[in-house]
Amino acid sequence: MRILVVDDDPEIVSFLKRGLAYEGYTIDTAGDGTEALAKAREIEPDLVILDIMMPGLDGIEVSRRLRQASEVPILMLTAKATVADRVAGLDSGADDYLVKPFAFDELLARIRALLRRSQPAEGEALRFMDLSLNTSTREVMRGDDIIQLTAQEFDLLELFLRHPRQVLKRDTIYEKVWGYDFGGESNVIEVYMRYLRSKLEAGGQPRLIHTVRGVGYVLKE
Repeated sequence: MRILVVDDDPEIVSFLKRGLAYEGYTIDTAGDGTEALAKAREIEPDLVILDIMMPGLDGIEVSRRLRQASEVPILMLTAKATVADRVAGLDSGADDYLVKPFAFDELLARIRALLRRSQPAEGEALRFMDLSLNTSTREVMRGDDIIQLTAQEFDLLELFLRHPRQVLKRDTIYEKVWGYDFGGESNVIEVYMRYLRSKLEAGGQPRLIHTVRGVGYVLKE
């Protein structure tokens, strides 16, 4: 697996390059946003680790441009730690967000989770009412309309389609979709539910994923 590490701090880059190479990953690096976009086009990495605060193009803009061009998993790795910062990173197209300083074992776990979700699986068609999802082609449709989802949104919808009419607790969603627990203070699920609902309900379509206050969410009529 090939990982592109984007950070303007040489010490961070060196640390990540050594540690990830030891784990068996092939590592490419970029020191700014412009170089990162050029490298991504050239090598087509399996995952991008991206800092936010960089000279020239910052990580938010790099993430937006990467997401416009591909579905490569993006992990934000940054010292910016507020909820607003995390939401901005996720809104830009990032799939995950880890704050510096970080535990290297946690970084590895998040990398494995992102790479696992990005791998193609044997095809299967899941349906609920007028909503359908194909796990092989990763095509999602509501009625006759194709819905474009990010990798994270797709995984979230797939989880609900595999458990229709079942209330899914927040910790279950964290475990099944992200592979670990963000912690009780995180609003990552709410952020992605907002994204997913806005796409599923485009054009005035009725809501299918409902909030169960204080518990989680359920896919139902």
